[in-house]
Amino acid sequence: MREKQDDKFLLLIKDFIKSLIISLIAVFIITQFIARPVRVEGLSMYPTLNDNEFGFSNVIGLKVSDIERFDVVVVHMEEKNRNIVKRVIGLPGEKIRYEKDVLYVNDVAVEEPFLDNPFKQKWVEDNDLVFTADEPEFIVPEGHYFVLGDNRRNSSDSRQYGAFAYEEIISKGVFVFLPLNKLRPVGR
Repeated sequence: MREKQDDKFLLLIKDFIKSLIISLIAVFIITQFIARPVRVEGLSMYPTLNDNEFGFSNVIGLKVSDIERFDVVVVHMEEKNRNIVKRVIGLPGEKIRYEKDVLYVNDVAVEEPFLDNPFKQKWVEDNDLVFTADEPEFIVPEGHYFVLGDNRRNSSDSRQYGAFAYEEIISKGVFVFLPLNKLRPVGR
């Protein structure tokens, strides 16, 4: 009788360990190849994304579609050992500059519709400054992307760190799931 109980207990332990290993492998595969968890830190993407929002970013989407201007991406900063969420402004080989709050790509003005919001208007009125400071011309190297936070005056991005290599971009788009009252996709 005791041997049967020991066998049942060992079988239970074996099943638990097997389930745990399968679960860990599944979590690894999902987070590395399908959807990566992401936490927004700081106000650099405000009002598009808020501090301490949690979500998942699409890893597989990065592999099956090209990165386009204004995509929201997650970039891994190796030197700081952290991930940042930013918006793609410049593509490989493009000439980027800001003048009087206008984005110029290869000397052609480009609208940024995501910046057409009450936060930007109030900030400009209150501070009597342009929202995006004039920036010198920047040529985006091949295989790299120029990224900025939507809260231009409160963002560390390609203006400080330079363009990011394609390999440093780990996913694109964010589906916010926490807090639950802010549930939404953020992509372009």
